[in-house]
Amino acid sequence: MLATLARVAALRRSGLLSRRSGGRGLWTGRPQSDTDNMKPLEGVRILDLTRVLAGPFATMNLGDLGAEVIKVERPGAGDDTRTWGPPFVGTESTYFLSVNRNKKLAAVCDVFVENYVPGKLSAMGLGYEDIDVVAPHMVYCSITGYGQTGPLSQRAGYDAVASAISGLMHITGPEDGDPVRPGVAMTDLATGLYAYGAIMAGLIQRYKTGKGLFIDCNLLSSQVACLTHVAVNYLIGQEEARRWGTAHGSIVPYQAFKTKDGYLVVGAGNNQQFATVCKILNLPELIDDSKYRTNHLRVQNRKELIKILSTRFEEEMTSKWLHLFEGSGVPYGPINNMKNVFAEPQVLHNGLVMEMKHPTVGKISVPGPAVRYSELKMSEASPPPLLGQHTTHILKEVLRYDDRAITELLSAGVVTQHEVE
Repeated sequence: MLATLARVAALRRSGLLSRRSGGRGLWTGRPQSDTDNMKPLEGVRILDLTRVLAGPFATMNLGDLGAEVIKVERPGAGDDTRTWGPPFVGTESTYFLSVNRNKKLAAVCDVFVENYVPGKLSAMGLGYEDIDVVAPHMVYCSITGYGQTGPLSQRAGYDAVASAISGLMHITGPEDGDPVRPGVAMTDLATGLYAYGAIMAGLIQRYKTGKGLFIDCNLLSSQVACLTHVAVNYLIGQEEARRWGTAHGSIVPYQAFKTKDGYLVVGAGNNQQFATVCKILNLPELIDDSKYRTNHLRVQNRKELIKILSTRFEEEMTSKWLHLFEGSGVPYGPINNMKNVFAEPQVLHNGLVMEMKHPTVGKISVPGPAVRYSELKMSEASPPPLLGQHTTHILKEVLRYDDRAITELLSAGVVTQHEVE
């Protein structure tokens, strides 16, 4: 499909294909007349050349807001994550199904998102400088491991490596233990959210100026930016970071405590909350203890205080503590496994389980959108496409190829078409 895109770019440069001057190919940002439940990005078409997680996560969120996301994959293989399993549902990995809803394949769009090593697409005539000539309205977002230039720019970027270089792994894991990779790819996800926001800003910029722009997102910059107070502690105070397990370096108590049958996370961010915790635990003598009267003192005397609290928490079941903390005003909650997460009443109330019908495996469930809007209802999502599911439709309806040209592309293996039974 990349060859097809390069061919389209070449035809446009030669004048054989004209740039679309309106409609879905050039979104102006002006509202349509029918605004009943119109999604913010309706009419925006996104060309998605990304793989794995950061890019697909960004474009999936854009798709949830109404954009038509057209995903381009390698014929015969597709996105790497299609094979990242087990577990699989039929022949599709659950990893791929988790971040690729609302997507098709195509070439003529308003937003271009890619995550190739810098220079790769330019060598194929699909770099920003090439796209800008034929589609100056294009918002072009490039997601890389380390940035467009610099000593690491040509390295492949994976979440675990970027989280190591950025310092995230250094601050994640048990106190006095080894560095730990977070349970989900937080560096990829943070980059996807940065890209999502940047693309939205790019569309607003185009609405104001009529001109697209280039967006540079990368894993390293995203994660370093997300170090927030840990980074500032070092940059201003030269205080080296360390691992705290579930605890917090500057607030005590703020961590997980072992109970008789599980774990409970409790956070006391001020003296009043600390006093409430002590009353619930039936340890009122700690409230006015000179060693624990302020948070600063509690941090100084962390080990002794946590030992006292831990001993008390282990005396009761998690359910008992949940009952006692209910309505207290203290932040608290159990450490849920996945079964408990998706049985949690608030998770269900927030609509965080989304069901959709997959063309080959039937009904599937995925996490729903995290954000809700007062004037926008989230319609039923479309499932992630099968590899090559929409190829012929896109070539004919969007690029206006005739049947003979489409047959030639399919026969040559430049593109593939998956027929849904």
